[in-house]
Amino acid sequence: MTLRRRVWLQGLRYRGGLPMVVWLLHRITGLGILLFVGMHVIAAFFLQQFGNDVAIAITSLYESWPFQIVVYFCVLYHALNGLRVTILDIWPQLLEYQREAIWIQLAIFIPIYGLTIFIMIQNGLIGG
Repeated sequence: MTLRRRVWLQGLRYRGGLPMVVWLLHRITGLGILLFVGMHVIAAFFLQQFGNDVAIAITSLYESWPFQIVVYFCVLYHALNGLRVTILDIWPQLLEYQREAIWIQLAIFIPIYGLTIFIMIQNGLIGG
């Protein structure tokens, strides 16, 4: 006898909640920082060894303001989330307030990121 319901679709549904999203974003932003540093090292290597146009193209890519917006998101989010995790590790009695700590982290992140991105986009469009 087989099931008439499609149970296997229920297994694909996300059930992690906010802490899992924060954990996943922490890993993704860490990879974004690693990508930026890797591009920087590769561009410096090509420029030093060959002095060719590949290094200039890579440098112009990571110096562009849209790329800097993504890098700034990665660095700021990763730093604030790492600070939150460190505080929760130092004081384990605060672990029961983990969700509140996430909301405090976002309350700090959003205005700082928003103001900085506003200035970056304004300078990028005006050319300042």
